Amino acid sequence: MRRISLVLAACLLLGMAVLLPFTSRPRADEAGNSSAHAYLGFDLNLYPGDAALSTLRKTFVFAGYWLSPPPGTKTNSWTGKREKLRQHNFGFLVLYRGRELREVKTKVLATKKGTLDATTAIASAKREGFPPGTIIFLDIEEGGRLPASYHMYLRFFSETVRKSGYRMGAYCSGMPVKEEPGVTITTAEDIRHDAATKDVAIFAYNDACPPSPGCTFPQNPPSPHTSGISYAAIWQFAQSPRRKEFAASCPPGYNADGNCYAPGDSAHSWFLDVSSATSADPSSGK
Repeated sequence: MRRISLVLAACLLLGMAVLLPFTSRPRADEAGNSSAHAYLGFDLNLYPGDAALSTLRKTFVFAGYWLSPPPGTKTNSWTGKREKLRQHNFGFLVLYRGRELREVKTKVLATKKGTLDATTAIASAKREGFPPGTIIFLDIEEGGRLPASYHMYLRFFSETVRKSGYRMGAYCSGMPVKEEPGVTITTAEDIRHDAATKDVAIFAYNDACPPSPGCTFPQNPPSPHTSGISYAAIWQFAQSPRRKEFAASCPPGYNADGNCYAPGDSAHSWFLDVSSATSADPSSGK
């Protein structure tokens, strides 16, 4: 009996040794969730100044970097600042202002301006020292379904960028817009469904609470995949100034003036938009 028991025990232990490496592993979806880590970043239209970088780096891993004048401005104060950010070990979220819908109403205008904007963005990226392979996120401010002419604009921008060795991303709305009873669309989905832009990296904004945590700076930022856009690479979850129609129910964090300020900015010098990303260098711009 004892010999039989020892044999059985040995067999049992051998079986466990074989099975344990497999049964102890999480499923593929669980493995992705357990290994996922989000990184915190900021963007703002005006360069905050060289002296601000040390303070901002205590909270943020990456920074938005404009290749063009940001929306609502005529000049770009970020020009020539890439090396300063590199010295503070910031990752990059490279941005270029996209056209408004009214500027590309026809296919002729869309084709011309899509090519022109991409060429300008590429030239700026090269001057600033961003290497080939850098993702340039085209800033699309208007939400909902985009007209056919705007999709044409995106296609020519994407194709021109790709031919030059860079990559295109899109900053766009991840917030549902009601088109008709029972039918909603997000700009991110609309871009994703176009065969010409289905592979572009998505930088989605959704500052509605929930899913947004509001103006917060957690050590473990929320994953972009929880933004409402499961394939988003970056999620802008707080905007300055706060949009009351969407962010009214957000937890405390926004300042009384409606803006979101970084920890350590006691003088309220830099009101920020706050984002999380799946990479510490979302544009691969280092």
